[in-house]
Amino acid sequence: MGRILVVDDKELMRDSVAAILSRKGHLVVTASDGASALTRILDKRPECVVTDLQMPGMNGLELLAEIRKIDAELPVVFMTAFGSVETAVEAMKLGAFDYVTKPFSGDELSISTERALEHARLLRENQVLRANAAPQTRRAQSHRMIGSGPVMEALKANLAPIAASHGTALITGESGTGKEVAARAIHESSPRASGPFLAINCAALSTSLLESELFGHEKGAFTGADRLRKGRFELADGGTLLLDEISEIPPELQAKLLRVLQEKSFERVGSSVPQRADVRIVATTNRDLVREVDAGSFRSDLYFRLNVLPIRMPALRDRVCDIAELSEHFLGLVADREGGKRKKLSKDALALFEQYTWPGNVRELQNLCERAAVLAGSEIISAELVAPWLTANDVPAPAGFIAASLGGMAQSAQARLNGSVTGSHTNGALSRLPRVGIQIAESPIVETYAAAALHGATGASAPVGDGTGMASLVCDGAMKLDEIERRSIVATLERNRGHRQKSAKALGIGVRTLGLKLKKWKEESLVPQEL
Repeated sequence: MGRILVVDDKELMRDSVAAILSRKGHLVVTASDGASALTRILDKRPECVVTDLQMPGMNGLELLAEIRKIDAELPVVFMTAFGSVETAVEAMKLGAFDYVTKPFSGDELSISTERALEHARLLRENQVLRANAAPQTRRAQSHRMIGSGPVMEALKANLAPIAASHGTALITGESGTGKEVAARAIHESSPRASGPFLAINCAALSTSLLESELFGHEKGAFTGADRLRKGRFELADGGTLLLDEISEIPPELQAKLLRVLQEKSFERVGSSVPQRADVRIVATTNRDLVREVDAGSFRSDLYFRLNVLPIRMPALRDRVCDIAELSEHFLGLVADREGGKRKKLSKDALALFEQYTWPGNVRELQNLCERAAVLAGSEIISAELVAPWLTANDVPAPAGFIAASLGGMAQSAQARLNGSVTGSHTNGALSRLPRVGIQIAESPIVETYAAAALHGATGASAPVGDGTGMASLVCDGAMKLDEIERRSIVATLERNRGHRQKSAKALGIGVRTLGLKLKKWKEESLVPQEL
C-alpha cells in the first residue's frame, strides 16, 4: 500500500483513476490543478504522483519542474493522449518515472504505479541504510533492555505507555547507561515500528554539517553541494529520529529545531521552500538541561518542548542485581562473534563486579566483559584477571592496603616532610597499585597524599602542602582512590594556572581524558566550575 496523489482537471477521469488505485489498497488523494497538487505535496508527501500532461494553467511539465524543487526523487507517472506521446517522452527526459497512454486499462495503470512505488521505497531504504551507516551515528550493539531487577522492571513499565504515544521523549542519564537502547526500544514498540529509525550524534558534527544532516541541502547551497540531499527529518518521515546528546546542539540551530518540533516544518539549507515531515523525536543527554538553561547555553522553550515525556535511565550502580545477567549477555555476544565457547565469571569475579560502582556504567561493563572473554585462559574468568582493571574509585580500601600499595610514594613524600617511614612497605608496592586513570606514581602531589594515607593508617595527622596550596589530609583508617586522583588533578591545574595541556603532561594523561574527568566532576559539583 502506498500514498498516491492523482492530478487531473477533469473530475470524471480523476475519480476513475482514484477508484482504480484505491481498489488496489492504496491511499489516494486528488487534486484538480497543479497549484493544489503542490499544496498537498507540501502538506503530506505522497510516495507517487499520477498526473495528466495537458491541464489548463500549470501543465504537467510545469508541475514536474515544481515537484523537482521540492523532492528530486518523487516518482511522477504521466497520463497522456496518443497524440502527446512525444511530449511524454520529453517529460521522462526531464525526470518523469513513466507514462501511460489514454485510453489505458486498470491493470496497465496499476503496474506502472506499483513500479513507481517500489522504486521510491528502494531509494528511501538505501538512503536510510546510508544514514544509519554514517560514522557519526553511534549504533548500539544490542537493542534489548537487559535486566529483570526491580529498577529495570519499573523502567520497562514506564516505557510501555511512552512507546504507545507519538509524543516527544527526552531520555536523560549518565553516559553509558543505555539511552540509545531505550530509544530503540521505544521505536520498536511504537505504532511507528514499521517506519525508519535514524540517529544522529549532535556533538560529533560542526554547526554547518549538523544543519545539513538534519534538514538537508539544495544543490549549490554551498561549496561541494553538487546535488540535492535529503536530511534526517525527511528520511525519518513516518518513523523516529534520535537526537543523541541534544545538549551539544549549537545555539544557532536550537531555534530552527524548535520550529520543527512546533510546526512540523523546516527548510533545506539553500532553500526557502517549506518541507513537512511526520517524525517522532526522541532526544538524549547526559547533562542537566535545567542547569544548562540557567547558564544560558540551552533555550528554555526548546527544553520544555523536548521534555514532554521524560525518562531517566538508572546508573548501573543503582541496579547491581542486573550485573550478572548483563555480564552473561555480553560474554555471549563475544562468544557468538569469535566462534568460541561462552566464558563465565567466577563467583569472586562477579562479587568484584557487584562491589564496583561502574563510572562508565553499562558501556564500561560491556568493554570489560569483552576484554575478559578475550584474555581469559580458561572458560572461567577469575577475580585475579579482572581485579586490576577495576579502579575501585568508590570503595574505601582498608588503610593497611593503601599503605602497602602506596608505600613507595609515601617514603619519598615522608622524606620531604621530615617524617619517618620504614622501607617495609616499599617492596613490590607499585606493582600492586590499582590503576586510577593517571600515572600517579610520578606525581609529587599524590606522593604527598600517600604520606597522608600512611599517617591515617597509624592514626596520625600529616600536614600536607609543598607549595601547591593543598589542604591537609587526614585518613581515618580508609581513603578513596578517586579522592586522591581528583585532588591531584585539581592541585596540578592550580599550579599550572588552569593550563590543561601542561597539567595533562605533568599527570601523564591525555588532554581529552583530563577534560572528561573535569566535566564529570563539575556536573557532580566536586570541583570549581572555573577549572
